[in-house]
Amino acid sequence: MDNIIVLATSNKNKLKEIKELLKDFPVTVKSLGDFGPMPEAVEDGATFDDNAYKKALHYAKVLGVPCLADDSGLAVDALDGRPGVYSARYAGPKAADWDNCEKLLGEMAGKSNRAAHFVCVLSLATPAGPALTWEGRCDGEITTERRGESGFGYDPVFFFPEFGKTFAEVSMEKKSTVSHRGRALAEFVAEFPKVQAWLRQRMAEIKPAKPDHSQFEHNDWSSERMC
Repeated sequence: MDNIIVLATSNKNKLKEIKELLKDFPVTVKSLGDFGPMPEAVEDGATFDDNAYKKALHYAKVLGVPCLADDSGLAVDALDGRPGVYSARYAGPKAADWDNCEKLLGEMAGKSNRAAHFVCVLSLATPAGPALTWEGRCDGEITTERRGESGFGYDPVFFFPEFGKTFAEVSMEKKSTVSHRGRALAEFVAEFPKVQAWLRQRMAEIKPAKPDHSQFEHNDWSSERMC
């Protein structure tokens, strides 16, 4: 089962992106959409690393195969790192991208320090617990108003000095060459031959995994990782 990786998402665009990046390697990439209903991961970690690992390990245990998960968000210096792990729900549990951007702009009103950075952490976990981690970061500034219609999330208010534009003012292809997610994925792909060797070793150390469809009432989240 070391030649199968499940991407812990049902997002078809993310699946397409990963498949394209790994097309030259002997690996089968699936997503959660390829499987039936299962208990959702609880992402209540204090850091992006915590949440990426929890999600990856959760689905690796459920499915019995290696799983790749990511967690990402925006950290603003003047706001002591907020919105951070709450980036997707900064303006509330059901907040839209527009709501989050508006709340951020409101909190940044009158502040001279506009420095901010995006962070993305990728975690590849095996059913027994060990995981590999990659991190990407992209530095920029928060604008005083929304600019651009491309992208998603905080892209309209994140100014990237090298481009002289916000992420929402450039194409997704151009953004991915410098974005936090793009950088983390680039590291992952560059190391993939070593990753496959690591997976073969780790999967051989455990008994043939049987999918675990329990609700994890007594789940013991392993903290063992290899970074």
